[in-house]
Amino acid sequence: MPGETLGVVGESGSGKSVSFLTVMGLITARQAQIQGEVIFEGVDLVKLPKEEMRNIRGLKIGMVFQDPMTSLHPFYKVGNQIAEAILAHRKVGKKEAMDQAVDMLRRVGIPRPDERARQYPHEFSGGMRQRAMIAMALSLNPDLLIADEPTTALDVTVQAQILDLIDRLKQEFNAAVVIITHDLGVVAEHCDNIQVMYAGKAVEYGYARDIYYDADHPYTWGLLQSIARVDAPRTERLKPIKGLPPSLIFVPPGCPFHPRCPYVFDRCRTEVPQLLPVDGHHASACHLSLEDKDRIFKEEVMVHQ
Repeated sequence: MPGETLGVVGESGSGKSVSFLTVMGLITARQAQIQGEVIFEGVDLVKLPKEEMRNIRGLKIGMVFQDPMTSLHPFYKVGNQIAEAILAHRKVGKKEAMDQAVDMLRRVGIPRPDERARQYPHEFSGGMRQRAMIAMALSLNPDLLIADEPTTALDVTVQAQILDLIDRLKQEFNAAVVIITHDLGVVAEHCDNIQVMYAGKAVEYGYARDIYYDADHPYTWGLLQSIARVDAPRTERLKPIKGLPPSLIFVPPGCPFHPRCPYVFDRCRTEVPQLLPVDGHHASACHLSLEDKDRIFKEEVMVHQ
């Protein structure tokens, strides 16, 4: 919904970035087998011809790609790269496109935008490059902004500035935002809804408050328990999730999380759980009974939060 933020969380390799690169039409059937639907404004993006998808990409859906240090082309000035996106979708002259690029740099908080627009990416700090990437993604006022790990390689202070900037611009442009991250602290403060992904699939979805205070899936419990708490006793140890995420080429049978799940039983090893409503806006993909999940969360997970 416009003005709302969805946080997509999961470990590295859980399929977060690949899923949204597919939404953008940047992973094709030649590179991978694509199944399912991506419904945007009533249209299935997966079935769109390349030309039609090119008209949506950038204009209707903008994306801030992972790692600002390598996302901008090193041979071209920053202003020209932003103006290029505008020229590709709008019938404007080069001067007007450059003026819009400078204005976007100003709106994302880059000082002396006229001067900065004539500089190359290597002359920008990491935080300024990320601001430039956000300016490029929002230059056409898209309805949806996808930010893939927007705080990668940035120090903590700059991370907070970038996330606050995305929040402000979301309201200013009345856009819906997707933040892809492995940092549950980010989604706690900045997201309205959370989708937890594992092995390429959503395993839990709900309002942020429900995911934090009434999580329903063992994988989500593991993510919550692995967060370091400032107020925790010094003797309390972190409880990391045992094992490693599976290869998306060789996904285990049944529930993909069952080799790492401490609550696994026979059904988990053979039957894939479906993402089903728990209550209202909250959905989960787990074979455990509601009574068992409620008991485990209260007795083993809540005490560590």
